[in-house]
Amino acid sequence: MEQFKIRASGCGQIMTNAKKAGELSKTTQAYVDTWLKEKIYGYRKQFSSKQTDKGLVYEDEAIDKAIEWLNLPFVLKNEQKFENDFITGEPDLILDDCIIDIKNSWDCFTFPLFETELPNDDYYWQMQCYMELTGKRKAKVVYVLLTTPETYQNMEMVYDHVPTEQRIKVFDIDYDPEAIDKIKKRVEEIRIYIETKLQKFN
Repeated sequence: MEQFKIRASGCGQIMTNAKKAGELSKTTQAYVDTWLKEKIYGYRKQFSSKQTDKGLVYEDEAIDKAIEWLNLPFVLKNEQKFENDFITGEPDLILDDCIIDIKNSWDCFTFPLFETELPNDDYYWQMQCYMELTGKRKAKVVYVLLTTPETYQNMEMVYDHVPTEQRIKVFDIDYDPEAIDKIKKRVEEIRIYIETKLQKFN
């Protein structure tokens, strides 16, 4: 079986801490157990929600709008998957000086208009992974609020009348070597957990 590496998008799930020192949290164990089943049975677990589905359907439009509204230089969506000994990941946009990842809000009520700090810790860990993989030391999590046509799940939501600055929100994240050390340590702990689990299973 291949050695465990954490997907950047799932890093936040393994970085939760257990109540008892020296153990993996229930969230971490559940994530790793799913990973093990994927490897044993050869199938990737499919997760779907209206929020994630919208993000996938309108991913390209969200990226195009972010590039336009942030007045970014010409840049194409990244298609390269990066990997090192501990992490794998595929960021949305790679600029000369930073990584940008786009988040497509479901509607105006989930759009973080008033937040001053990144509202989702999982995205902090995701960006740390991307920066480590690409060598960048700055990252941006960019939320966009798109108009959704009525042809999508009968959920027409029109925001074209709203000023651009109220439809895009940027959170800056700096590279933190201590965070990377914590990720690597947790991956090593998970590998021991996997080895122990497989020994019991066999």
